Amino acid sequence: MVYTILLLGLLSLFFYVALASDNSPLQVFCVADPTSQVLVNGLACRNPSMVQANDFFFSGLHMAGNTSNAVGSKVTPVSVAQIPGLNTLGVSMVRIDYAPMGINPPHTHPRATEILIILEGSLEVGFVTSNPNNRLISKVLQKGDVFVFPINLIHFQRNVGNGNVVAIAALSSQNPGVNAIANVVFGAKPDISTDVLAKAFQLDKNIVANIQSKF
Repeated sequence: MVYTILLLGLLSLFFYVALASDNSPLQVFCVADPTSQVLVNGLACRNPSMVQANDFFFSGLHMAGNTSNAVGSKVTPVSVAQIPGLNTLGVSMVRIDYAPMGINPPHTHPRATEILIILEGSLEVGFVTSNPNNRLISKVLQKGDVFVFPINLIHFQRNVGNGNVVAIAALSSQNPGVNAIANVVFGAKPDISTDVLAKAFQLDKNIVANIQSKF
């Protein structure tokens, strides 16, 4: 009797874990139809008879991004918004350009793990583990090096060389999302209370208000 109960418990755990995984696509492709009024978890499919080669195509990753901005970097995404044919396929990519001393500020991808390869330059990369340890895992990468950022962990990159850096990253979602930490915290609309942020970051309210004004 005890063994039967144990076996049933293990089986129930197995099926629970199996059902928690993502479903496989039910068709070879599902080209996104952004004009559809149907609300689904993702994007509705276009009529397959209307699908063209350009639905699976993007041109532009050979072009350097404009890094003339406050952080000195530019992300060029290639997700389902740029390639409708990525819909339901669970993958996307980006090109990232970094000026000297440029950074890709701390951020997360709520729906994707990221794997990044350096094409040119030297780049410091890192991510922070979750509570309670919050340990920084970091490394300086050179041309040809690859680094992985686990899903939904805060991570960043910084150009530590004298020239420009170019990197390509792949992400395990057609729509990985991005939460830039500073923007989310200090640029929320409406504003998060300065009292809340002052206590959270142990800062004076005036400093918090000044930071918020920059976002």
